[in-house]
Amino acid sequence: MSGEETLAATARALVTAGKGLLAADESFPTIGKRFKALDIPSTEENREAYREMLFTTPGLSDFISGVILFDETLRQRTKDGVPLPELLAKQNIIPGIKVDLGAIPLPNFPGEKFTQGLDGLRERLSEYRELGARFTKWRAVIAIGDGLPTAACIEANGHSLALFAALSQEAGLVPIVEPEVLMDGKHTIARCEEVTRGTLECVFYELFNQRVALEGMLLKTGMVVSGKDCAQQAGAEEVAEATVRCLRRAVPATVPGIVFLSGGQSDIAATERLNAICRVPGLPWALSFSFGRALQDAALQTWHGSAANAVAAQAALHHRARCNSLAVQGKYSEQAEHET
Repeated sequence: MSGEETLAATARALVTAGKGLLAADESFPTIGKRFKALDIPSTEENREAYREMLFTTPGLSDFISGVILFDETLRQRTKDGVPLPELLAKQNIIPGIKVDLGAIPLPNFPGEKFTQGLDGLRERLSEYRELGARFTKWRAVIAIGDGLPTAACIEANGHSLALFAALSQEAGLVPIVEPEVLMDGKHTIARCEEVTRGTLECVFYELFNQRVALEGMLLKTGMVVSGKDCAQQAGAEEVAEATVRCLRRAVPATVPGIVFLSGGQSDIAATERLNAICRVPGLPWALSFSFGRALQDAALQTWHGSAANAVAAQAALHHRARCNSLAVQGKYSEQAEHET
């Protein structure tokens, strides 16, 4: 296969029917915060033990097609000395890597951020491929507020996302392009849809300008939802209607798949909304999930830093992954939620 054909095949494999992505790419501050809430020391040993527990969950590959790793995790090994990317690949789970270096304040634009990490990215991508990664991810954040977002913020992040995607494909890695419109705020679902559509239109304009092969990439985006502090919270069916309408208007049919982020939703709410979206017929893309907290929360709380809790924690992860697999197929139900 040619390079573009290989990228397209990998992209399609990541959105295999009934499977989704486990986002285990928390940075040191993020995983440190989650561990601290449970009084777990955020040591390298504990972080490795936690990720190994997740990745050795029996039957995980039935529901998970790929795992997004952090730089440290891509280099770690199991207690038996097996590199974690190899551990995943042996289960037919594709290893990936988050390559951005985080969002920082956008100069002259209070309340807005842009993502750093382009410097030296070409060299890092080459190393990541050698370490076993087959796809990449870059996250940009777009805030909604008074006068926000500005065109400058959307354009700056869109341009960076496109350069990241072009560099990833150059290295033979499938880019997952993630412009996240944040849920924080009092905005309505209509405002979220307006901002999400404008952001996606800008991102795809930039991807086109950078000559990114759309067949060899995936889009990771948020569902169109009411702001966290909005007095009127949209239900699952309204979320599905707004999300699908927005995607149809902004995302080219050439893109093989769209994976949704949970973005601060509770695990069950994220699954319910995913199920409603995936029940809409006639869409040109494969739809799936790329959840972090919405897959891991129950497992982390059950594990609580103790190897003695590993089996129960793996059962919690298996259950959430199965529920989201059913949701991708439009088959999730309250009964499925309560099955063990």
